[in-house]
Amino acid sequence: MTSASQRFVRPIAIGALVCSGAIGFGAVRGGLDAQPPTTPSAPTGPAVAAAPSESAARGKRVYDTRCVECHGKTGSGDGPAAPMLMPRPRDFTAGRYKLRSTETGSIPTDEDLLRTVRQGVYGSAMPAWEKLLSDAEIQDVVVYIKTLSPRFTTELAAAVTLGPQVPSSPESIARGHQVFERLSCGSCHGTDGHGTFAIATEFEDDWNHPLTAADLTQPWTFHGGATSRDIYLRFRTGMSGTPMPSFKDTATDAEMWDLANFVVSLGRKPVWSMNAEEVAALYARDAAEAKADPIKRGKYLVDTHLCVVCHSPLDQDGKIMPGMTLAGGQLMRVLPFGDYPTGNLTSDKETGLGGWTDDQIKRVITTGTRPNGVRLPPLPMDWSAFSAMTPADLNAMVAYLRTVPPVSNKVPEITRPLLPMYLWGKFKMLILQDDPPIIIYPGNVGTKGGQR
Repeated sequence: MTSASQRFVRPIAIGALVCSGAIGFGAVRGGLDAQPPTTPSAPTGPAVAAAPSESAARGKRVYDTRCVECHGKTGSGDGPAAPMLMPRPRDFTAGRYKLRSTETGSIPTDEDLLRTVRQGVYGSAMPAWEKLLSDAEIQDVVVYIKTLSPRFTTELAAAVTLGPQVPSSPESIARGHQVFERLSCGSCHGTDGHGTFAIATEFEDDWNHPLTAADLTQPWTFHGGATSRDIYLRFRTGMSGTPMPSFKDTATDAEMWDLANFVVSLGRKPVWSMNAEEVAALYARDAAEAKADPIKRGKYLVDTHLCVVCHSPLDQDGKIMPGMTLAGGQLMRVLPFGDYPTGNLTSDKETGLGGWTDDQIKRVITTGTRPNGVRLPPLPMDWSAFSAMTPADLNAMVAYLRTVPPVSNKVPEITRPLLPMYLWGKFKMLILQDDPPIIIYPGNVGTKGGQR
């Protein structure tokens, strides 16, 4: 068994708080601020590039306190929370940024970086830090982030020159629709902007992480903002590190403005602005889409229920071990109930769910009862909450789990403490009001090897 020094409280818990905080602090919100005006100019070095080392040192302290959970110790975008996030946290070491007011391939300006830190990235787990950090702290952390990539010491930011804005009008929107079709935007975003009849549905960024095409009917999720100017900038600059290209060489400035006006016209009401009838209609549409593509719905459920957090073994840094996503083998000691190795959810027929029936999978999800009759406690496997899932969602989750690539990882059975130890633990809980901890051990206790 592992020594006490090897035990750790899951760092993912902090990341989860960051993710939930993002909802309140700007990653998803109704009022979207436009990007600040871009002043056309020759390539210029960022204003804080020559900041004193004291600023970078202060910024590192902010980074280590606020940013390392997602972006990692070295800024590579591989923090403990990263596997649970889509899009993945930015890899600062590469110096490639999506949200810029600079030419394709260029590093961003200071204002680009400051704005992203202040306002967050809509539709992601990146919160608006202006509500949590002082302006001086934001300035310092940007100075530090720039030290993580050599590009900021060898290159200059090349600001784009914006063409005259085309005001939105029915005529501009109609022209934008034509540009939308000519540039084949519907191949990724669907003919209606909602993904309908999209040809390409699975994407990866430059780091081989999965991406989804933006739903153009949900402007509050646009990472860089939802004004026509924000959208025009995405067309003009592209989004480095993603499949989204710049249209600089394929469309005129006027056409990009028209296209931006058309995209703005596709936006629907957010739920918080709908009346009861509109909400009911939206949910009915969502239910029909889920029924039409149960595997997609199942993946959404598995992702949002954070199954990967428990059912993947972690290394000493709290990161998922390579090739072991959803393969189980993470050991949780739940006092006073025993040691619970998490199950292998992959489709492996010998050690995963491949040999289980659909009903057996649904039974363990909703009642905590495994095929061998062993019943799991309602913590950490929250089957009591999952028991409220609809039959359609259960079927969708099972359908998706059937598609998870098999990983052979035989997980040992649950071990329970001796009766006196169990009773003492219950006494401490019920009488002494001493809440027992959940201890999570790094490594894989399955047949793949590794140490607890």
